[in-house]
Amino acid sequence: MQHIELYQDTFLKYLETFTESKEPKNLYNPINYILQLGGKRLRPILTLMTAEVFGEDAQKAMDAALSIEVFHNFSLVHDDIMDDAPLRRGEETVHEKWNLNTGILSGDAMLIMAYQLFENYEAETFQALAKLFSKTALEVCEGQQYDIDFETRDDVTIIEYLKMIEYKTAVLVGAAMKMGAIVAKASNEDQNSIYEFGRLLGIAFQLQDDYLDAFGNPETFGKQVGGDIIENKKTYLVLKTLELGSKEAQSNLTKLMSNSELSNDNKVESVKELFTNSGAAKATQDAVKAYTNKAFKVLEGLDIPEDKKQLLRVFGEQLMTRRV
Repeated sequence: MQHIELYQDTFLKYLETFTESKEPKNLYNPINYILQLGGKRLRPILTLMTAEVFGEDAQKAMDAALSIEVFHNFSLVHDDIMDDAPLRRGEETVHEKWNLNTGILSGDAMLIMAYQLFENYEAETFQALAKLFSKTALEVCEGQQYDIDFETRDDVTIIEYLKMIEYKTAVLVGAAMKMGAIVAKASNEDQNSIYEFGRLLGIAFQLQDDYLDAFGNPETFGKQVGGDIIENKKTYLVLKTLELGSKEAQSNLTKLMSNSELSNDNKVESVKELFTNSGAAKATQDAVKAYTNKAFKVLEGLDIPEDKKQLLRVFGEQLMTRRV
């Protein structure tokens, strides 16, 4: 097994061969731009790692890993359009750098290109990968719609929120791992187990993201700390404050979230104080640990050597304690 950095380096070299200059430039340049903009590359790394966990050379899973990364970035291009976001990873979003129509069309092309990458596999593997991809892509769209619906609702429950982040984020992590298992021709039972491991880790990852958005270090987080608060997003922290906080705390949070006259800095600090005092901040960290531990439970039933289970545990622990 390789170290995470080696998987990352290998994948980035392969990505370079994919992002070649092609005509028409106004279609392909935005695609190359978003794919080269950086990011954690978490999902493709998981695909490569899982293939090796089940005894296959990571290189064989490279096209599946690239497909996941292209799809993920496609979803970001269209999400940024829907959110009217000016920045992605500290740089201009595609629709800002070019225009709205280019963002839509280049995004559409990315979805097709993601599917095309499965054509490099034999028929049985192609079919299994495409079936999983279609299911996952539709769930990601459902998750995005739930997220949009929540913006205009005041009665979002924690159960609904967890379903939203499962579909919008976690299923793609699960799919990334299952794709590695499919390429490695692991048993159906192991394929399903590694998917569940990834899904649970994906929920933990997003809950940690919620926490870091409020309490992360601005120098390492990579995004504006407090961005979710400024945008009035109904994150796990908000919903837990409304569940655990006193009537006064609940009322104060509602007022703060709807106060457009308050400066961003004051709003962020005041809301963070409510998160901490209500116990929501600790509850969020506890939830991250709980989902990570559930993922570790799934590992016990996998038909792989103990040293490989340990590698996946270490990866999960790194996600749980990350600060970026």
